[in-house]
Amino acid sequence: MKQFLKNLQSLQFKLVMIYMLLIIIGMQIIGLYFTNSLERDLTGNFKNNIDSQVTLIDTRIQEIFQETGDDREQMRAEIQNLLADYGNRPEIDEIRYINADNILVGTSRISNESLVGSRINEPMSQDALESGIANDEIFVNVDKDNQRVWIMNQPVVVNDEVAGVIYVESNVESIYMQLEAINNTFIIATLFSLVITSILGIFVARTITKPITDMRNQALLMSEGDYTSRVQIYSDDEIGQLAGSFNILSKRVQEAQANTESEKKRLDSVITHMSDGIIATDRKGRIRIVNEMAVGMLNLDLQSDELHGKNMLELLRLGEELNLEDIIQEANDSHLIFIDTADERTTLRVNFSTIVTDTGFINGYIAVLHDVTEQERIDAERREFVANVSHELRTPLTSMRSYIEALQEGAWQDEEIAPKFLSVTRAETDRMGRLVEDLLQLSRMDNDAEEIQKEVVDFKLFINRIIDRFEMTHKDEVVFTRHIPDAPLFTDISVDKMGQVLDNVLSNAIKYQHGDPKRVDIHLKQNTLYNRMTIRIKDYGLGIPNNKVDRIFDRFYRVDKGRARKMGGTGLGLAISKEIIEAHNGKIWANSVENEGTTIFINLPCEVIEEDEWDV
Repeated sequence: MKQFLKNLQSLQFKLVMIYMLLIIIGMQIIGLYFTNSLERDLTGNFKNNIDSQVTLIDTRIQEIFQETGDDREQMRAEIQNLLADYGNRPEIDEIRYINADNILVGTSRISNESLVGSRINEPMSQDALESGIANDEIFVNVDKDNQRVWIMNQPVVVNDEVAGVIYVESNVESIYMQLEAINNTFIIATLFSLVITSILGIFVARTITKPITDMRNQALLMSEGDYTSRVQIYSDDEIGQLAGSFNILSKRVQEAQANTESEKKRLDSVITHMSDGIIATDRKGRIRIVNEMAVGMLNLDLQSDELHGKNMLELLRLGEELNLEDIIQEANDSHLIFIDTADERTTLRVNFSTIVTDTGFINGYIAVLHDVTEQERIDAERREFVANVSHELRTPLTSMRSYIEALQEGAWQDEEIAPKFLSVTRAETDRMGRLVEDLLQLSRMDNDAEEIQKEVVDFKLFINRIIDRFEMTHKDEVVFTRHIPDAPLFTDISVDKMGQVLDNVLSNAIKYQHGDPKRVDIHLKQNTLYNRMTIRIKDYGLGIPNNKVDRIFDRFYRVDKGRARKMGGTGLGLAISKEIIEAHNGKIWANSVENEGTTIFINLPCEVIEEDEWDV
């Protein structure tokens, strides 16, 4: 049913219907004019024929009046004979003559001869007698199968007086039957022409609607994203030119769509793979585009598609500080937001910009998110580093200044105080020298300015020599426990730098113990699967709180600043050790339990060398 109604609304159906309606209206106008003209002509001829006969009858009756004079019986007989002669004609049903007294004088119909001499009550005849004017009218005779009859009353004037009236009843049904037959023929011809017209109309309409239908189908395909089809051109007329233009348009749209899709893919790829978070909104601040980087930076559990339509400022937690007007006025300003995660607190810098059309209308907003957590951490470390260096240098300088001022004021003459002051000043000078040397070494390693000369050594012999040296210098003070394999263990290292690392770690292990004797365990183990080795150095000292273990390799970091400074530490030893180990493609880390001791782990790559090769 829907398809049928849809077909009724089609252009082809409308064109055929309009074409057929035009034919029907034209045929009806022609038929109406033709039928009316024919009816007028036929009835006119019929009436003229009757009129001519009535005129002859009228003339003869006037003659009969003159011939008979006062002989009424002869006049009646003459009139009856006259009417009988004319009554035999097929077009006339009956002719009567009624005198001035409405008495029937004669009739052509045999069945009505009995009425001769009686008064006739005919209104039309009475009007003709009284007015002296002829009248006529067509009636439908219900007694004769509703056939049409024409009744005419013609006054007879004798000696300027109305002597009677001639009543003529004529059957005009034959004329209307002829008209009906002609009308039926015309209707049949009209129907036949409509059939032919509909066929021709469908053919003509198809020639018009077929390319239009093709263009409509192509437009539907274009709306669904298919721009490959083309409309067939059937002719070189206006519709054919329109189809050609439509094909050109389809091709241009296909090219434009391809360019748009290509640009969109490039833009999506750029936005997706950007290291910064991107959020794009409409002019009301509702999110339209957001990349995965922004979702990750904001630590959201939603997918990017689920964020569409949400308010950008509320998502960035800036709804209470900013509105869209502030973004327009402060387009170049940036804002920091802080996102708390399970591991750390992330710092994001947000920069806003507006999307402005050619007319100056603001069509949307863009927020660019930069993860500045590392930068903020580096800035904080740099500030802390400067503060620590300043503090480390200021402390010995202040001490040296105090002692030098005391010596200048006369303390140099005191044989007991002067040597002490000079000893302290020299110690502080040595401390500053070590600090400056450590800073210079760190700077050289940070800038890769210090070259590390490596050589392949048997690490088992290398670490044993270092432990032997510490045993000699800390005899009866520290107990060293060695767990070192007997087999050679080769590695490519800088002997001086790696010796500096082990000296630093072993010195710390001894320095931060108060036992008697102190204990240090050294383990050396090789992992043949990964071709690496691990050195583990454990002490049984004070230990480090669990939340501070990872920071002992930071520069100038001290668990107990007062104790470390009292023992002469600069806070750079482990930081330098970390730089050296990483320069050897190694790794250093620590485990510690407070009040139970600390374990330092050093992991280094091994060299695969056969022992007989080494001896050669």
